[in-house]
Amino acid sequence: MNKQETYEHLRSRGIEFEICEHPAVYTMEEVARIELPHPEAEAKNLFVRGHKKLHYYLISVKGDKRVDLKEIRDEFGLRSLSFATPEELMEIMGLIPGSVSPLGLLNDAELKVTFFLDSEFGDDDLIGVHPNENTASIYLRTSDLLSVIREHGNQIRRLDL
Repeated sequence: MNKQETYEHLRSRGIEFEICEHPAVYTMEEVARIELPHPEAEAKNLFVRGHKKLHYYLISVKGDKRVDLKEIRDEFGLRSLSFATPEELMEIMGLIPGSVSPLGLLNDAELKVTFFLDSEFGDDDLIGVHPNENTASIYLRTSDLLSVIREHGNQIRRLDL
């Protein structure tokens, strides 16, 4: 799904969201330099793979957090974790680097990706993510985001970092 298809998908499910169009951003440092309506809700998203490229994970945390892949690996009993390649990102989630988003899971036709979400995003909190393109951010309730992902069929795990 591209940006417009993502908006339509959310609207068709009655999900309320706020759109903020902006120049393309590729890093959290670039995100910090633009004026966004809810900076405290911004999510940092990492697409990683497990041992022998058999398992893939999307990790979404509060934008100002540092992520220790070793800590996540140990907490969930995983073997090694490393960043997936841009080619894997495109093949599995239909995204380019800088556009990584939990909404990209809607493009994961084979349900290869497990979603790890920072528990600091409470169900009634807003979460800010890209709508599968890095030229906009959308803000929706965390519970609505999780509902869309569950409906699609990806596994969801909560992280306590």
